[in-house]
Amino acid sequence: MYQVERRGERVTVLAFDGMSVFELGIVSEVFGLPRPEFDRPWYDLTICAETPGPVRVVGGATLHTEHGLDTFAAAGTLIVPGVPDVRADPSPALVAALRTAHARGARIMSICSGAFALAGAGLLDGRRATTHWRYAELLRARHPHVQVDADVLYLDDGDVLTSAGSAAGLDLCLHVIRRDHGPAIANAVARRLVVQPHRDGGQAQFIEAPVADDPADDRLARSMEWALGNLAEPITVEVLARRAHMSARTYLRHFARATGTTPIRWLIGQRVHASLALLETTGTPIEEVAAAVGFDSPVTYRHHFTRAMRTSPSAYRKAFGADEAPGAV
Repeated sequence: MYQVERRGERVTVLAFDGMSVFELGIVSEVFGLPRPEFDRPWYDLTICAETPGPVRVVGGATLHTEHGLDTFAAAGTLIVPGVPDVRADPSPALVAALRTAHARGARIMSICSGAFALAGAGLLDGRRATTHWRYAELLRARHPHVQVDADVLYLDDGDVLTSAGSAAGLDLCLHVIRRDHGPAIANAVARRLVVQPHRDGGQAQFIEAPVADDPADDRLARSMEWALGNLAEPITVEVLARRAHMSARTYLRHFARATGTTPIRWLIGQRVHASLALLETTGTPIEEVAAAVGFDSPVTYRHHFTRAMRTSPSAYRKAFGADEAPGAV
């Protein structure tokens, strides 16, 4: 598991000719802007290129950076926001930079087609990884040793993280803030960006229809709102379906179409998320935290928490919250 402290570290992002500035802008907004209001060291962002100098971007503009691959590879977190051509191999120089950084323990991230660079460097072999859904089959075909999952927004594999298309890169960046600094800081950054604080990485990339397209989805939304206000209660698909005045089968169909996931998977994520504040701000024993957010046992809670957050509740509390209480194991 990736345990290196990430506060105040250097972050580099790789610019390339022909890129859209959107992904570069995401990284700059999240990691590049100073955050003095948090009263803690923030990230030190540097934009790099394979060859220092001018980099042409979509729209006829040009940016200029003095920083090349040596600077790119020296950071604690490296971000590849895309590649110029998904059908071409990354340059030997970029492959070497990525491998060198990974070998010394750096965190490597990709946004959208940037996964092709990570795969070309061999960093995704034997790992689950994602990319934009339109590139998933090509990534799978070109790199058969990569376990491509096109049905998620992002994947956190500890030292290597991949995300789907453009906006999912923002979700991944906020996930990293949450992992490094806790949910309170991540939520504050999200508020400043005026975006949803947390979208689970397992949420589907592509949903066939927005919620408002079906009158039944208003009942679905109300049932979800009720669940969020009653997480401590036993909640099943049947309970939610009754709240929405649907059969369980109809509810499952509408829920999947509207959210890209299942009610139970969504509910588990909401319960884990609700527990974070209790771990951060109270010394409530883990057993009571589990019950307060609706898990039927501490064992179940620890299992789902560890799966979602890649750490245990007690370790999370030690890193981000109140002093550990007796029994909080």
